[in-house]
This record gives sequence, C-alpha cells and structure tokens, in this order.
Amino acid sequence: MDGNTALLRLTSSLLAGTALWTGASLAAQESDIERATSGTESAAAPAGPNVSTTGTGGTSYMPEYFAQFAPRNALDMLREVPGFNIQGGNGGSRGLGQADENVLINGKRLSSKSDSASDQLARIPADKVVRIEIVDGTTLDIPGLTGQVANIFTSGGGLSGQFEWRGGFRPLTDRQEYFGGEASISGALGKLGYTLAFEMTNNRFGGVGTGLISDANGTLIETQDFYSPGAFDQPSVSANLTYDFSDEVTANLNLSYEKEFFDRNQTEFQFGPNLVDRNERSDRKNRETEYEISADIEFPLGPGRLKLIGLEGFEGGVFTQTLVTEFADGSDDTGSRFISDADEGERIGRAEYSWNMLDADWQISGEAAFNRLDRVASLFEVVDGDFVEIAFPEGTGGVTEDRYESILSVSKQITDRLGFQTSGGMEFSNIKQTGAAANARKFKRPKGSASLAWRPQDGLDISLELRRSVGQLSFGDVLARVFLDQGNQNDGNNELVPEQSWDLDLEISKNLGAWGSTTLSIVHRRIEDYIDVIPLTGGGEARGNIDKATRTDFDWNTTLKFDPLGIPGAQVDLEFQIVETNVRDPLDGIDRPFSGQRNQRYRAEFRHDIPRSDIAYGTNIFYSRNNQYFRRGEVGREYEGPTFANIFIEHKDVFGLTVNAQAGNLLGGDGFFDRTVYDGSRDVDPVLFVENRVARIGPIFRFSVSGNF
Repeated sequence: MDGNTALLRLTSSLLAGTALWTGASLAAQESDIERATSGTESAAAPAGPNVSTTGTGGTSYMPEYFAQFAPRNALDMLREVPGFNIQGGNGGSRGLGQADENVLINGKRLSSKSDSASDQLARIPADKVVRIEIVDGTTLDIPGLTGQVANIFTSGGGLSGQFEWRGGFRPLTDRQEYFGGEASISGALGKLGYTLAFEMTNNRFGGVGTGLISDANGTLIETQDFYSPGAFDQPSVSANLTYDFSDEVTANLNLSYEKEFFDRNQTEFQFGPNLVDRNERSDRKNRETEYEISADIEFPLGPGRLKLIGLEGFEGGVFTQTLVTEFADGSDDTGSRFISDADEGERIGRAEYSWNMLDADWQISGEAAFNRLDRVASLFEVVDGDFVEIAFPEGTGGVTEDRYESILSVSKQITDRLGFQTSGGMEFSNIKQTGAAANARKFKRPKGSASLAWRPQDGLDISLELRRSVGQLSFGDVLARVFLDQGNQNDGNNELVPEQSWDLDLEISKNLGAWGSTTLSIVHRRIEDYIDVIPLTGGGEARGNIDKATRTDFDWNTTLKFDPLGIPGAQVDLEFQIVETNVRDPLDGIDRPFSGQRNQRYRAEFRHDIPRSDIAYGTNIFYSRNNQYFRRGEVGREYEGPTFANIFIEHKDVFGLTVNAQAGNLLGGDGFFDRTVYDGSRDVDPVLFVENRVARIGPIFRFSVSGNF
C-alpha cells in the first residue's frame, strides 16, 4: 500500500468516525429537546448564568465563572476553562508565519516569539479580564487558526500589579529553591498602555543512584555510585507597550531580556572486578544571554487593513562540558573538555493586508526572515595533568538562511454552522555554510492549508485541516559536536535540509453542559526529509535526512465537573495522549519508532474548591514514556518516572494572599538510563556492554505565595 492510499484510507476512517459521533450527538440532541420540554436543562447547553453561547457558536465565560478559584491573573482563569489546553507558540518555529498559538488577546495574535501566551496572560490581572471566549479558529479572520481557540478580552484601567514567590526543596539531594517567582505591574498613561515584568525561573534538581555495566552474558563488569546535583536560574525582564493612535490605529512594542545559568556537577565512584578504583567528575555549564525586540502596527489602508510586524532576536552563550577521571593507584588522570561558543540571531519583517470581498475575509502576507549561527567549538584532552587542545575543525563554522514567503488566504462562513478557510503560497530560501565544510543551497517549496469548521449542533464543534508545512532547521545540527559522558560524537552534515510534511488535523470538541467539556484531537503527519542520527559511509554518524516517516498523535482532553453529583466545586481533568511513529532505520532497513520521542502521556488531576470557604485541595497523577533512541553503535532509553503523583492544599485568602503547598513524587518516581553498546555497528557487530543506571529523585516539596497590589 503506497503512502497516498494510506493517507486516503486514514482520512476516510477519520471522517467516518466523525459521522458516527455526529450521528450519536444529533440523536442525543433530540433527547435533549425532549428533556428541555419537560423542564430539564439540556446537557449540551452551557452551564450556569456566567456561561453563554457566542454568535459563532462558541462558549463565553464571564469572570464570575472563575470566582470559586480566586484567580490572580488571566492565565489562572484560562487554566480552569473546561477541556482547553494552551497549544502552539513554539519559540523555535519557522519565522512568524501564520498564527499557530491557540490564544488571542482582544482578538489579536501575539507578535513576540520569546514571550509566549502563557507568559503574557500571567501578567494580566484577573480584574482586567472582561470575558474569555472559546471559539473555533476557522470562524475567525486570522489565517492559520483551526480547532479550539481562546480569545481573552481585557479592559484598560488604573495601575495594578501582582506578584508570586515560588520556593521548594528536595530532601534526598539537599537542594533548596528560594528565589523563584515573578512580579509585574500594568497600567496606562493616556493612550499608552504598559506591562512591566520581572521573573526568576529557579530550579534545583538531581539524583543519587547506582549504575551497573555488564557484558553481553550479563556478567557484572563495573559498578558506579553517583551523586548528580544540578541548578538552573533564569532571570528575565520584559515590557509590553501598547499605544492607541486612534480607534483604528494601534501599535505594540515587546521587549525582553534574559540570562541563563545552568550547572550540573556529577561525581561518580567506579569499581569492579579486576578494575582500578577511580573517581570521575562530569561537569556541565551553560551561560547564555537572550533578547528580543518585536513591534507591530495596524491601520486602515484602502478597502482593508495593513499590519506591519518586525522582530529582532538574539541568543548567545558558552556551553562547557568537562570529564575527568582520577585513579586510586596513582595513574595519570584522563579527561576531555568540550567548549561551544555560539551566537544565534533572527531578524524578521512581515506585512499582512486584510480585506473583505465576496462576503469573505481575505489576507495576503509577505515575510522575509534572516537567521544566522556563528559557532566556535573547541575540544581538549588531558595530557600530563593539563588540558591540551586538539583539532576539531568540523565543530566551528557559520550558517545563514535568507528566507522569503508569500501567502494568500481566504476565510468564509458558508452557513451559520459551516466555515471554510484556505491558504496557499511559496517559500524561497537560501542556506549558506562557512567553515571546514562550506556549502550553499537554494530551495523553493509550496506551503498552504485548507480547513473546514462544522458545528452540527450547539456545543459540538468539528474541524478538519489539511496543511503543507516546512520545518525549521536547527543550525547546530549542521556542525559537529561531541557528548563526552556517553563517548559519542555527531559529525557535521553540510547537506542537511529542513523537513517537509503533509499534516491532517481533526479536532472534535463537545460541551457537556453542567458536566464539563471534552476534546479529541488526531493529527497525522507524512514527513519528507525526516531528521535523525544517520550512519555515514566509512564510519561515524551525523544528523541527517531520511526520505520519509509518519507520525500520528491521538490527544483526548476532558474536564468533568462533580456539581451534578452533588459535590459542588469539585472537578477532574483528564488527558490521554498516544503517539504512533514510524521510520525506516537507515542502518538495518527495519521500520522502527522515532528515536527518543515520547509515545505515551496520561494525566489525571482532581481539584476541589470547597464552597463557602477559601480552601482548595487536590491531587494529580502523571505517566509518561518515550521511545528508545538509536545511534550507529548503541540503543538506549533515558526517562524519568514513569509515574509521578502529588497532592496540594491552597488557601486563597491569607491576609489577602493565596498560599499553596505541594508534596510531589509521592510514588517514588526515579530517573533511568539504559543502553546497549555494540562493538561497532549494531546491525552486524556483537554487544560490547550493557549499562543500567537508576537515579533516586526522592520527594519534592514546593510552596508559592501570590497576591495583587
């Protein structure tokens, strides 16, 4: 069966399933009508006086709906919308392109990449939220949006602010977090609205454990007792400014600046039969600076509106990894060091012209994006007790990409219950590489999408989209790098090209009335030029392209409220995610899943806000599992858990503050690393050794205090 036949059969199956669900829903609607005529509320209708239906069939939540949760900001409110999860907004996406984040603020998409929707929503005080509407993206005049989209409407007003302190500790590894949190202030000076924020992301982590290395027959070769503490600190400042020149002309300016400090220092005592006892130190350090400046302005022009967007982003820093082994018998130390000093930048200019014609919304857009990477990589080894540099020219070089695209989009409401959106255009790019493997390539690729949004009844939304996508190339994959702790190396590849894919997305969302909401999403991708670690002729391996691959994501999110059961204020959020992937292994030619990617994720979260009190409590349990990774000479798996559980209690008015305490990892989830290493290539050579490592994480306690001013 060829790829097109498989895609056609999948599409037919999805549409057949949709029809069955719709038929069942329409039958349920008839029953709802019967119940309504007998004085019983329809289960498909929005629940409560603070929830209503929008003009396009979406659901509108008023601030009073969220009162039981005592939210401090818009993000707190959105998290309590039944069945909705924030998606998209990947900072590593290709340029700005069409909208992909399923959150709008006052009907507008965000022009910033480093500042996500979650970041900006967390800085909007709850008392400035007028309402939150959940609608199907295809019903909006914003190209690229399909499925459930949250549109948060806010008001201006006087000066206000909020803050949150976050702390925690891990008894097993004696690691404390004292300085996490955020503070923001927002207000207006005439026509200028502003939000200023400072945030400190603060994390302490690590584990204590044992590793065992055995030969192919299971005979123990070596034991490793290790302690692996780590620290991550990321202070950042940001400013979001809005200026209303008039009722029809608004400009936005977004500024952000952050530093990153990452350290992980592992000590390991290694011993075994016929081996000299030794101590090994593995240190990783990353120091990074990042900033972004983005701005946009929208104004009337002719029969439509023109929006201009500009963005300048930069990320630079030094990554260092050092591995040193000391022997108990006095032998000379051995060791290596890898240093990567890299600067990355992105500059984007985009124009969008929107107008109404033939009872439809049209938009033509043009974008120019210029990406760059300059990296100097150095490799050292210990000689007579000192680090001496050795040649590593493949790790140093520069990569640039100049990219241009133009897209024409049209959106039309065919009927009150059926909407259509389509777009099409071309992308042109020029990738150049300097250094030891200089090269230049040019590409011309089509892009576009077509989507339908159908609302067969109130409370039931179905969207289907077919999209042609082009992925963003990670420039670091073009250059060589080493992994000292595992003894591996990726060579450079100056022929690496971005992935392309045909994506088919189906989303079905059902409002369950007083019971909550449920959303099923199925995404099938047929990928060309899939990027993975591939073997090289003559030995070695590098990040390279594989002709084709497939990926299918099944994601089901449900919120069930317990009010109809006589337990007001209680609800459970459920998430089930299964990812099926397939690619032909470039070494042995056998089909296998994607290397190292997650294939399962399950989450259940219970929360009870006790009526007529300021107390809430709850628990959640989370399970995640990923595929094995595959290299030329080894196969392994690295993961944590796989099951984590925690409990929390919250008081929403302690002298006007919200205080939350959590106890995590109650089921004793650990960190695992297992691998089988071969004496050459895994397709033809025998097993050299098997390594199994378990790191005990222990309980995790976290606290937070938040308030407004």
